[in-house]
Amino acid sequence: MLNEIYNSCEANMKSGIEHMLRDFKTLRTGKVTTSVLDNVKIDYYGTLTPLDQVGSVIAADATTIIVNPWEKQLLSSIESAISAANVGATPNNDGEQIKLFFPAMTVEQRQESVKKMKGMGENAKVSIRNDRKHANDQIKKLEKDKETTQDESKSAQDNIQKITDKYIASIDNIVKDKEAEILKV
Repeated sequence: MLNEIYNSCEANMKSGIEHMLRDFKTLRTGKVTTSVLDNVKIDYYGTLTPLDQVGSVIAADATTIIVNPWEKQLLSSIESAISAANVGATPNNDGEQIKLFFPAMTVEQRQESVKKMKGMGENAKVSIRNDRKHANDQIKKLEKDKETTQDESKSAQDNIQKITDKYIASIDNIVKDKEAEILKV
């Protein structure tokens, strides 16, 4: 029973880190990536649809993204959705495609990205701690129901803390590496 709790806790913590890494992809670093548009959704016949499902989204170079919709009548919807998303560039509609020209990042923009990234890291740590609390509550319930001894419960909670410490350290290392990547000019 305790092994199931350990495995479940560890799986939840892994998914918390994966979620943080997905969030990191929406941040702008020195080179522009198409993932800055991942959260942009357009009204496609009454349904909010991700941008990459209504056209091709490519990074032409380090500062340019081109959106080529599969249906040309979607150009204005795409343009307004990108403008509303405030991704850091103004969409340029040429009647065929939309081009986004991102200026080189300033020091202030890099620092702002680092600040957002650290906030995402803190959110991931909170998620990890919530997973720890949930696992410890399950262990305490087993002890209360007399399915484990007090010593086994204490040992199990210590193991959960070791797993938690491992994932918190992992988040700290990932954030530190990403910070160095963003701040390097």
